[in-house]
Amino acid sequence: MEREYVRTGKVQYVFKDFPLEQLHPQAFRAAEAAHCAGEQGRFWEMHDRLFANQAALSAGDFRRLAEELRLDLSRFQACLESGRYAARIRRDLAEGNRLGITGTPTFLLGITPSSGSSVRVLKIIRGAKSFSDFQQAIEEVLAER
Repeated sequence: MEREYVRTGKVQYVFKDFPLEQLHPQAFRAAEAAHCAGEQGRFWEMHDRLFANQAALSAGDFRRLAEELRLDLSRFQACLESGRYAARIRRDLAEGNRLGITGTPTFLLGITPSSGSSVRVLKIIRGAKSFSDFQQAIEEVLAER
């Protein structure tokens, strides 16, 4: 998808956090941990490991995963303790709630008007889907431009 749509400029991919603390008590902290790993160029690696283990995460897992990713642990821990990503994550949560998001993963497909104002959402895809499902949905949205 990245090669066919993002790199060609047909689609812009924007990631937003939507930690579901009512289902996963460590979800908010996990979102912070992913961003802190991102400061060392390892956001997606941390994100994917956290997402894969979301049902069983404990506070000690963040440090263990940071070690596995060979992060600078003092930088990672200082970032995590600072809470510097908390406001951003809360904004993403509020935006998701406003848009009616109830679970993850959720993908919003839309267009940005030439005025540059906010995205007009045309399709919502809930759950993991195949490339062909995304391709069909993206092509439908692109046809509406």
